[in-house]
Order: sequence, then structure tokens, then C-alpha cells
Amino acid sequence: MSTGIAILGVGRWGVHFVRHFSQHPSAQVVAIVDSSPEKLHLCRDQFNLDTNKVILANDWESIRLHPEISAVVVVTPAISHYPLIKDALNLGYHVLAEKPLTLDPQECAELTALAAQKQRILLVDHTYLFHPAVITGQKVLQSGGIGKPLYGYATRTHLGPVRQDVSALWDLAIHDISIFNHWLNSTPVLIQARGTFWLQPNLADLVWLTLIYGDGFQATIHLCWLNPDKQRRLGIVGSEGTLIFNELDSRSPLTRQKGHFDRQEAYFIPRGQETESIPIADGEPLKALCEHFLESVATGVDSPVSSGSVGTELVKILQAAELSLARGGEIVRLE
Repeated sequence: MSTGIAILGVGRWGVHFVRHFSQHPSAQVVAIVDSSPEKLHLCRDQFNLDTNKVILANDWESIRLHPEISAVVVVTPAISHYPLIKDALNLGYHVLAEKPLTLDPQECAELTALAAQKQRILLVDHTYLFHPAVITGQKVLQSGGIGKPLYGYATRTHLGPVRQDVSALWDLAIHDISIFNHWLNSTPVLIQARGTFWLQPNLADLVWLTLIYGDGFQATIHLCWLNPDKQRRLGIVGSEGTLIFNELDSRSPLTRQKGHFDRQEAYFIPRGQETESIPIADGEPLKALCEHFLESVATGVDSPVSSGSVGTELVKILQAAELSLARGGEIVRLE
């Protein structure tokens, strides 16, 4: 039995959901909603949609009670997520929401509780958690492949797109935070963020974010959308090597760098340095996420990977980072 889906928002990211769900044998795209008629028409033409079967609507109100809808994909600006998701859940629909779930952790917690009450799936689109390199990297860490994790680092820079609703912190950091939390199977207890503003007042273009975990592990994340040196690189340094996820390295995105010191009197001599490419499975992360959502809907089992609870925890971290940013880099403890 196919899942009837309404997709809200077909901008730069939303069209990819149309692509995957319109091609999936277990899904039926019932409606596509966007305030822009031009985007709707482009989407219709790009995916050769039959408008006798797929409703193209300019607002949620006009299709929210359609009898064939059983799940809703929310790919609208984050500020609009809370009322849309709440309404969809109250109508008995399963929901897949673009990250962040909302901009307020209390709203996130409320939506998560509502989904549980209604016995509906609430999945958040933390796409990187479905990347083959991230999945394999977690297994490497769990098997002790780099020894005891000591510290982490990540860089996420590019030249645009520059957001006008949220800072580089909210736009970019959630990806690397989610990977660190997933790989470490933990969440930070202390947060520190420092930012610089060039293009727009009150929206940081450059952010240095530090996550401090309960066991003392620290990760530093460099975020900037005003840097032509595009990087998507994350690493965890362990006592026996370093695990690196470099998204822009298409040939070898996951590597392990080995090496150790030999002590000779007062000197430390590097030995055994080599780089090992770690094989990963093929597959598009967003496609895997869409399949995971459909499977969760079919089985009624909440996602262990990217549930509303996971989304709520990440928004708590971002809120704490925003507070630290506003206080000039003061360390903030997560409650």
C-alpha cells in the first residue's frame, strides 16, 4: 500500500523530495504546495507530473483535508515549521520535516510529544546521518578503529548562499553537530560560540563553535558562508589515528590516518604514518532518508536515527550556541 504524500515547499531543497517520492513505488505524491506558481510549474515540468493526479496548490489550507494524504513533508522556512507540523500531526498525518525541526526547543519537544500521542512518525531531515560515510564512520569508531577519541574538528565554508532569516550558525552548524553526536553516541554539556558580522547586522557570517562533551572530548567547528574556499571536512582524532570525513573528496570521502610517536629521550619521533581509504557503500543520503521515512510509516516504529527527540536535542544545542554568541563567547551549560 502506497503512502499518500503532500510536499510543502519546492525550493532548492524541496524539489529533491519530489524527485524521490514521485519515483518510489511505495509512495504517491498527492499534492505539492508552494506560494510561487512559477516554482510549481517548473516542478511539474521537471518531473513530468500528471496534474490530474497531483494537486498543485499555493497554500496548505486548500489541501490539508485531502482524503488521500497520509504523510506531509515540510520543506518551508524554519520559522513556519511549528504551526504546519502541529496542524499536520493533529490531522493524523505522519511528518518529515526539514532541519531544524523548529527554532525553539520547547516547540520541538511539544511536537515530539504530540507525535507520540497521535502515534505518528515525526522524522527530521538530518540528511548526513544517512550518508554512507557517516554510517561507516560510526562503525569504525565503535569498533575502536582509532582508539580513544581525543578531540574533533570540522570546517564548513563556502561563498553563499547567504540566508536572511538565520545566521551561519543555524544554517550550517547542525550538520556537523549531528555527525559528532552520532559518532560519539553522546551530546555536549557545554557550548561556546564566537561570531563575526560583515554582511548583515545580527546575522553572523563567521562562527567558531566549540562543543564540550561530558567525558572531556571537545570539537571545534569553523562555519562561514563568506569564504570561496569551499570545505566540508570533519575529523575525530583518536589515540591510535584520525578518522576523516571529507564530503568533497568523491573518490575517498572516508579515510583513516595512522601514526604514532616513538619516544627517544626528550624527543618524539613520528612513526607508521599512512592514510587508509575506508570503503563505503554506494547510495544517495536523501534517498536513504526518504526510504527510512516510508519504512517508519509502514511499521509504525519511530526512527532511532533522526527522530523528533534527536531534532529537539540539536535545536537545544543551537539555542545555547546562539546565547553564547550573543554574550560574546561566554560558555553556556546545556540543561
